[in-house]
Amino acid sequence: MKILITGGAGFIGSSLIREIVFNSDSEVLNIDKLTYAGNLESLISVEQHPNYSFEKIDICDSKNIKRIFKKFQPDIVFNLAAESHVDRSIDGPDDFIKTNIFGTFVLLEQSRFYFASLEGIKKSNFRFHHISTDEVYGDLGGSMEFFSENHAYAPSSPYSASKASSDHLVRSWYRTFGLPVLITNCSNNYGPYQFPEKLIPLVISNALKRKAIPIYGNGKQIRDWLYVEDHARALLKVAFNGRIGETYNIGGNNEMKNIEVVEFICKILDELIPLKNSSIKHYDELITYVEDRVGHDRRYAINSSKILEELGWSPLETFSSGIFKTVKWYLDNKSWIKNVQDGSYQGERLGVIK
Repeated sequence: MKILITGGAGFIGSSLIREIVFNSDSEVLNIDKLTYAGNLESLISVEQHPNYSFEKIDICDSKNIKRIFKKFQPDIVFNLAAESHVDRSIDGPDDFIKTNIFGTFVLLEQSRFYFASLEGIKKSNFRFHHISTDEVYGDLGGSMEFFSENHAYAPSSPYSASKASSDHLVRSWYRTFGLPVLITNCSNNYGPYQFPEKLIPLVISNALKRKAIPIYGNGKQIRDWLYVEDHARALLKVAFNGRIGETYNIGGNNEMKNIEVVEFICKILDELIPLKNSSIKHYDELITYVEDRVGHDRRYAINSSKILEELGWSPLETFSSGIFKTVKWYLDNKSWIKNVQDGSYQGERLGVIK
C-alpha cells in the first residue's frame, strides 16, 4: 500500500505518519511546504525508516503535485495540508484562502487525472481522504445540540470558512467527477508535538517560564478535546473501511471549558514540578484574562455515533489520561519546543532529506 500524506510535518499529520510507519508495511510519502507549523523534528523517529520519504512541496504547485502522483502512484491520499490557526486567519486571511481552498483544488484535480489513468484493483482501491474540522459547523452557542454529519455549515472565521469551502470542493469532485472521496471533521486535537501557539502547549510553555497564561474573554468557551493519536487511528479506520462519498465526525467525547482545561494543566504541573523559591505558590496564579477574540465561537461539540456504529471506532484516551501524557511529554521534551520556535532543527534536516 502506498500512502501520500500532505501536511505530514504538522501536528496531526506527523501523528498519522508515525501510526502508519510503526504499525503497517505501507510506504508513506510526506509532502509539506514546511511553514511555521510544520517541523521535521516531529518525525525524527521515522526519518530513517525505509518505508518513509519526504519532499518539500507546496500543494498549490500543480506541476510538482502532478509529478508526485506520476512518480509515487499512491493508493490513498490523506490531505492534511492546511493553514489552521484562527488568530492568524483573522490577522491575514490570504494564506488560508490560497492553501486551504486553491491547494485543495490542485490536489483534487491532480487526483482526478491520476484516478482516470488507473485500472483494475488499483482504481477500485483508490481513496482521497480530506481531513477537516468541526469549526465549519459554526457555533452551537448555549444549546445542548451536537454537530452531526448533516449539520448545516455556518463558519465564523476566515479559517473555518476556508475549510468549509474545501469540504464543498471535495464533495463536488465526488458528485461531478466520481472521484472516490472521504471527509472527516474532527474536534480540537491535543497531544505531543503540537505547535506552541495552540492553547494547551502555550499554557505549558508559559507556565514553565512563569509567564502570564492568557485566557480569552471569560474562558467559558466549550470545546470537545480529542487526543491526537486517537484521531490518527480514526483516520485510518475511515480511509480503509469508510463508505465512499461519506463524511464522518471524529470527537473525543470530552467537552470542557477553556478555563477548566487550563486549571487542569496547572494542577498537573503543581503535582509534577511544584513551585519553589517563587513569588507564586501555584501555577493557576499565572492565569490572566485578555480581550476576547473577534467572532469567537462559544461551543463546539461532536456527535461521533456514526463512526462508532459503522466502523467501531471510539477514543481510547479520556481527557484525564490524555492531558497527563501530554503535559509529561512537554516536560520531557523542552528542547523540541525551543527548536520548533527558532527553526534550528528544521534547517539542519533539510540537507539530508531522502
